[in-house]
Amino acid sequence: MAGAITYDRTSAAEGRQGRPLIVTEDVELLDDLLRLCAAAGARPEVHHGVPERGGGWDTAPLVLVGDDAARRVRGAGRRRGVVLVGRDQDDPGVWQRAVEIGADHVLLLPDGEQWLVDRIADVAEGVGPPALTVGVIGGRGGAGSSTLACALAVTSAREGRRTLLVDADPLGGGLDVLLGGETAEGLRWPAFAGSRGRVGGGALEESLPELHALRVLSWDRGDCVVIAPEAVRAVLAAARRRGGTVVVDLPRRIDEGVAEVLAQLDLGLLVVPAELRAVAAAGRVASVVGMVLRDLRVAVRGPYAPGLDDKEVARLLGLPLAGEVPMEAGLPVAQERGAPPGADARGPLARFCSAFWERAAMAGGSV
Repeated sequence: MAGAITYDRTSAAEGRQGRPLIVTEDVELLDDLLRLCAAAGARPEVHHGVPERGGGWDTAPLVLVGDDAARRVRGAGRRRGVVLVGRDQDDPGVWQRAVEIGADHVLLLPDGEQWLVDRIADVAEGVGPPALTVGVIGGRGGAGSSTLACALAVTSAREGRRTLLVDADPLGGGLDVLLGGETAEGLRWPAFAGSRGRVGGGALEESLPELHALRVLSWDRGDCVVIAPEAVRAVLAAARRRGGTVVVDLPRRIDEGVAEVLAQLDLGLLVVPAELRAVAAAGRVASVVGMVLRDLRVAVRGPYAPGLDDKEVARLLGLPLAGEVPMEAGLPVAQERGAPPGADARGPLARFCSAFWERAAMAGGSV
């Protein structure tokens, strides 16, 4: 059980990464809190009462006060990030004690353990703005969505952003192959198949192959092609907590795992070749994707069939136009030599991607 109490007071330490502070003399409660800190990857500072000046009360990003210590911290300076932790589910006085010490939350164990682990892990990782997360999906097979997803990620990394490229299509052949890194060391999707609850963002990033200054979560060449929705949710949430940009290459079929990805996207790009059959197929994809993803836009790829241009394709689909994805001569040859899509910073595809990210920066994270 966890409840919130709202205060307007702020602390100079708010939002800073550091060690949580535990204040309690209850040995059993301390053991529980130390266990939860270990599960969240944090090493706390422990005191029986309010630490003396410089001891952490003012600077710790999170303070866990045992219910036994509420009276001892009553005179401490008010700050945000204080959680009163107890066990007695039937004690109505806990809320009064929380108000007296200026706590933001009241948490009762064991019911609130997962909430507390998540909160401590946020502190351990240093939580900032989530990554701008963009999904790319083809309006029909062979539309070029994987090429665009790779180019967006390569361009983002080249421009200095923390970038993660996620391959959500187990039947697509592997984005690590498209990036020329199929033998690169690091974990692939099957390693996360059993993930539940919270996945550490830093640990995730460090475990993945690094290619062209970005991290890649792709598939191996094994038989595993299905990841439980809970694992997909946990992994993508961890990726987003690290900030920067996350680009997801989506399959055209929508299952529970893909629905979890769609729910965490900021926007989607529907890549549509400018031909009538492709527009018709894209309309079916858009109708399904649009049930989960609110912001879906059209990226049109030429050459154009008679009577079509990028604006007409967007009109026929009833979706906003993200732009025209340019053709880039020599791209297949460059890929055979190990150069990924978007590697040529002066090429038309990289310029399209750079303009996309520039609009995102000017819009404060949206495009």
